[in-house]
Amino acid sequence: MYYIYIIYSETANLYYVGYTSDPQLRLIEHDSNPHNTFTSKHCPWAMRALFECDMSESRTIIMERFIKKQKSRKLIEILCNPGFIPVGKLAQLVRVPYKRD
Repeated sequence: MYYIYIIYSETANLYYVGYTSDPQLRLIEHDSNPHNTFTSKHCPWAMRALFECDMSESRTIIMERFIKKQKSRKLIEILCNPGFIPVGKLAQLVRVPYKRD
């Protein structure tokens, strides 16, 4: 299963949308990447939303790109709201309860 995740950097007040097959490992990678990447510059990151998306990586990438192409912080904040129920193009997303430390 592939997941769409939204992480947040409180220090930079930024959101990041990505996809992965292992959300916990991916969050660790974002926080510990030694290379000069977007997410490495804004550590630490916290998981704000996690959605099951699809068994197909290619269909998950399409959904991730759709969300990113909206260029909408408002949409991302709506997706982070635990009460939000995805509809329309986002209806294939299934919220996953995420355990926090």
